[in-house]
Amino acid sequence: MPIKASELILNPDGSVYHLNLRPEHIADTIITVGDPDRVNSVTKHFDTVDFSTHKREFHTQTGTYKGKRITVISTGIGTDNIDIVFNELDALVNIDLEKREIKPQLSSLDIIRIGTSGSIQKEIPIDAFVVSEYAAGFDSLLHFYDSEHIQFFEISDAIKEQTNWFNKKSDPYVVKCSEKLFKTLSSAKTVSGFTATNVGFYGPQGRILRLPIQDNDLNDKLANFNYKGKSITNLEMETAGIYGISNLLGHQALSMNAIIANRATGEFSKNPKHVVDKLIIYTLDKIIDLD
Repeated sequence: MPIKASELILNPDGSVYHLNLRPEHIADTIITVGDPDRVNSVTKHFDTVDFSTHKREFHTQTGTYKGKRITVISTGIGTDNIDIVFNELDALVNIDLEKREIKPQLSSLDIIRIGTSGSIQKEIPIDAFVVSEYAAGFDSLLHFYDSEHIQFFEISDAIKEQTNWFNKKSDPYVVKCSEKLFKTLSSAKTVSGFTATNVGFYGPQGRILRLPIQDNDLNDKLANFNYKGKSITNLEMETAGIYGISNLLGHQALSMNAIIANRATGEFSKNPKHVVDKLIIYTLDKIIDLD
């Protein structure tokens, strides 16, 4: 049965509603960034750029880097945007948009996030690269999907127990990256991480300006968390949603984090733009050999 127009919304030109993309516009390897302006920071290294579009916070360019076709797309901030971007990317490759039917043979995308993050461990310094092996989502996105089969409940239960998790907050969920991408992009230049994905930048990450927060010690509790040797390393706002939706849809996903702040020491990178650019080049050179 065709998917209803109210569920799969298309623009008059046949492109998906929010991203303004048609299937021919994207590559099988996709880099996501939060900031729309960071798309150009990636594609300035490309040999060619053959497609570009920009709608709302979703800026997309597709081109080639050392002969490999790559799409770069901005997601904006937060897992609510991840829900939009990843479902629409999947629709571009796995749904016949004209017939509004799921294709009988499904495709898998390689999706790599390049983003900034703050470390909560003193030993992970500013300007480091953290590759997220696991992610804990403090939002509620994954709970709206049939997702229990991809979650690591022993770890999320340990987070709740060790942090004395406030029961009015969403239950944490824990998901894992693509092992293929993790092996490809990890090296002596990276740190294996366990990333916490927060629902906001200020209170949810323990920042206090004028508003008091529910748990002043949450960041310290997260920094001291340990589950069979696994510690939470850094905070950001997209990775868990990326891993959860990608895993459910059958795509490969990995989050690369440029550490521009250390919350434990109070330090901030002197040149965050340079650190991000180094991570961009590192990532591009690692993914050109992906099959």
